[in-house]
Amino acid sequence: MRTTRGTTTKSRVATLLTALIATLGLMVLGVLSPAAAQARTPAEQAAVGLHIGDGRLLEGNGDDFVMRGVNHAHTWYPGETQSLADIKAMGANTVRVVLSSGDRWTKNSPSDVAAVVGQCKANRLICVLEVHDTTGYGEDAAAATLDQAADYWLGLQDVLAGEEDYVIINIGNEPWGNTDPAGWTDPTKAAVKKLRDAGFQHTIMVDAPNWGQDWQGVMRDNARSVYDADPTGNLIFSIHMYSVFDTAQEITDYLNTFVDAELPLVIGEFGGPADQYGDPDEDTMMAAAEELRLGYIAWSWSGNTDPVLDLVTDFDPTRLSPWGERVFNGADGIAQTSEEATVYGGDDPDDAEAPTAPGTPTASAVTAGSVTLTWTAATDNVGVTGYDVVRVGGGEETKVAVSTTATATVTGLTADTTYTFAVYARDAEGNRSARSATVDVTTDEGGGTPGGACSVTYRIVNEWPGGFQGDIVIRNTGTSAVSGWKLGFAFADGQTVSTMWGGTATQSGGTVSVSPASYTSTIPAGGSVDVGFTGGKKSANTAPAAFTLDGAACATG
Repeated sequence: MRTTRGTTTKSRVATLLTALIATLGLMVLGVLSPAAAQARTPAEQAAVGLHIGDGRLLEGNGDDFVMRGVNHAHTWYPGETQSLADIKAMGANTVRVVLSSGDRWTKNSPSDVAAVVGQCKANRLICVLEVHDTTGYGEDAAAATLDQAADYWLGLQDVLAGEEDYVIINIGNEPWGNTDPAGWTDPTKAAVKKLRDAGFQHTIMVDAPNWGQDWQGVMRDNARSVYDADPTGNLIFSIHMYSVFDTAQEITDYLNTFVDAELPLVIGEFGGPADQYGDPDEDTMMAAAEELRLGYIAWSWSGNTDPVLDLVTDFDPTRLSPWGERVFNGADGIAQTSEEATVYGGDDPDDAEAPTAPGTPTASAVTAGSVTLTWTAATDNVGVTGYDVVRVGGGEETKVAVSTTATATVTGLTADTTYTFAVYARDAEGNRSARSATVDVTTDEGGGTPGGACSVTYRIVNEWPGGFQGDIVIRNTGTSAVSGWKLGFAFADGQTVSTMWGGTATQSGGTVSVSPASYTSTIPAGGSVDVGFTGGKKSANTAPAAFTLDGAACATG
């Protein structure tokens, strides 16, 4: 979880990373070299469920499994159990579930964890379970130790035994702060050994120090010795990527170090919106993960103290935030790249019959940046479980949306552009239908639908000397969609916009004009979009008094 506690400045991070690259380049090759791996006996190498092979996460049948998922804060929102079904409906194949060992927050009982695992399985999700109480140990006095987290897992052994096909155990979240991060290595080995000695055969995930971001390279440089300390070899490393990882070079260098060494790695958390510490390069994170076939798990579904990291608003899957649009529907996002685990093969393992092709899709609600497609449902001898919407062009297909019903809305389109779409159906066994007939759709020219009825909510999320973070929610209170919009407002106290997500700002004096990003270009009737930014300020930081949308005044509040 991204946090302001103990975070270093970007310049310090950059200096240290540069020094590490310069001085440890040859050392890293030696530390992580596959040839340095200890030999394991056949019994130690026996695969049970999800396991590691040649540096890859594999299913029990030996198929590659690439995690495409999101984090869900179950321990703080235990009543939001519908979220797992909603996360699956958005196309994810994995959910990382926040649990508490009771050392810091209310303990999740064995019966509660068993129910969570059951819900993951019912929704055909791989379940990564993590203990959050360890966050920032050594720097946050409230944090639990990895040994305490291991004891919690021992108390869950009865409910987790036999779930190796479906469950990965993430021993402790971000289990070391920035104070003496070298101290992470031995306790990590000891916690892994404690679980293996007790008989756990699950794949175990370990988070990096430095609040998960490993900006001092401790996990990277000790990964081989930690991996070799697990007699089963079923260990995967997790890097959390936030503002430390704000350049493509930093991201690709880190990921490739593990891939080249044949050591398994997942981006266990990542964010995209900028904060006062930097602007994470989520585009490179997602593109590199897809190129290298590494898993990623975005932070987080909903309920953050700072809602800029909420993928959906108020746990409502129909209210995707700009961050959610990016993760689910953007380039290299979940809709395009997620593949369901093959362990969810349906009730009939011998079912080889594919569904019929869906009907030709028809287009409606066409705007400059989106279109809604509807088609006649496919049929299947067992049952259709979902549909994949693809964009067709240049002899290639790109998955752009997934749905459990016979309709889907495709977003992130370019104005005044012709697209060709088609649909596939899937059944419970993973059999895929023939492709439907195609439909051509030309998006609107854009340039601004009249603003009409609108309201704007402006709030200051955070402030610090000389700067602040703001959030603007633009609501369409009219009866028709607004596309290609332009928001106007003015600062009274000399504030300036530094970075913005969900839109692009231009500023002249105190007057600010905001144009939408591709994924916020359309505001449906009765819907809203969210634009966030960081800015500079002097002593006063008064909110703008008025807002206009395409020149029309908006209500505020």
